[in-house]
Amino acid sequence: MEIKKNKIEELVKILDELKLTELSYSDGKTSIKVGKSSIVTPNVIGQNNSSASLANKPTKKFTGVKSPMVGTAYLAPKPDAKPFVKVGAKVKKGDTVLIIEAMKTMNHIPSTQDGEIEEILVKDGESVEFDQELIKIK
Repeated sequence: MEIKKNKIEELVKILDELKLTELSYSDGKTSIKVGKSSIVTPNVIGQNNSSASLANKPTKKFTGVKSPMVGTAYLAPKPDAKPFVKVGAKVKKGDTVLIIEAMKTMNHIPSTQDGEIEEILVKDGESVEFDQELIKIK
């Protein structure tokens, strides 16, 4: 079996472009699976990357966790388990607040700061989009 290096390079490029952690390819004769380990770093909601137009608009400032990827959000480690956090719970920076499943990989999403859970904006098993607000922390 001969695997062409350019096919692997093409798959790695797609993996990076789509911000995936794993990708499989098969042409019927050859199967290739590429993957990479990644530490998920969620965006901070309310982080000011303002442009001139945004600076003129009043915005309500709050801090929380946004989705770093597209996938399915789970609020507990398994279906009948206790959720990672509840409204009013105290969290420390780095504590897992939920899991996002993407490409059959469970990605633990950490708290972005110390604080108290103000609001959980997603339901267990709900599909989430990249950069979607997930949890507010005060």
